[in-house]
Amino acid sequence: MRIPFLLLLLFPCFASFAQKENELQLFRISSAYTSFPDTARSTGHTYNKVLYPATVHYSDSTVLIAVPPYFKTGKHVDVVFWFHGWRNTIDSAAAYFELIKQFIASKRNAILVLPETTKNAPDSYGGKLEQAGIFKNLLKDVLFKLKTEKLISKNAKPGNIVLAGHSGAFRVMAHILQNGGVEIKQVILFDGLYSQLDKYTAWIQSDASHQFINLYTNKGGGTDEVSDKMMQLLREKNIPFINPEEKDVHTPMLKTNQVIFIHSLKEHNDVINRPDHNFRLFLENSNALAPLL
Repeated sequence: MRIPFLLLLLFPCFASFAQKENELQLFRISSAYTSFPDTARSTGHTYNKVLYPATVHYSDSTVLIAVPPYFKTGKHVDVVFWFHGWRNTIDSAAAYFELIKQFIASKRNAILVLPETTKNAPDSYGGKLEQAGIFKNLLKDVLFKLKTEKLISKNAKPGNIVLAGHSGAFRVMAHILQNGGVEIKQVILFDGLYSQLDKYTAWIQSDASHQFINLYTNKGGGTDEVSDKMMQLLREKNIPFINPEEKDVHTPMLKTNQVIFIHSLKEHNDVINRPDHNFRLFLENSNALAPLL
């Protein structure tokens, strides 16, 4: 079992997990098919007159893979990809939003994957993952690692794929829907609908089994206005959706509606796990993910 030292510091409880079989396993790989390095950020990026150098913010190709306790392999492997927002890393997002803890608690027979994007910088650009087929190759790298660790069979293929993310993750997720080369079954977006409505809408229209969950606030710098805009666009296209308040969300609602816009009264950084564990809630009620047996 491979529990990196940094992750032990971030998640002290994981140290005990590593002492037993059938418990959480964490792996780090480097993939050529992550966001960066990328030529568009080879000289860094300037935002509000501050330069964010490429060597610090646009050079990390790490992918964190979490295999939950009692994961059972089969012919197909379901995978949840999480993309973090501005001024974060895969480690800071995993710790602050309790992503791995929530993922385990959801008891889904799937793998959680966190690919690094822009590190600690205000930038939504998705780098190479915006290009055609790059996401498909990233998924191949993830499955290859799981095969080499003998956690899945050599013949295992991708199952249902879920994209989830917060805030600035909206852009890379939208481009993956359009260009990733892999069918995405579900999208879960936490206060991050800033643009790319055409890509999200086209994906929703392409298959009735595709589910879109967008939780938004009036404190996300415009996500409420853009969510209203997308809901109007869906009305014009006669695409049904529901728009409940967060306090009114319940299990049947999550399982029986294709498009869900959830309005939250919380702060921008509180919608994932403070105090309600919404990432867990959405995963454990996902029609795309099977429960652990």
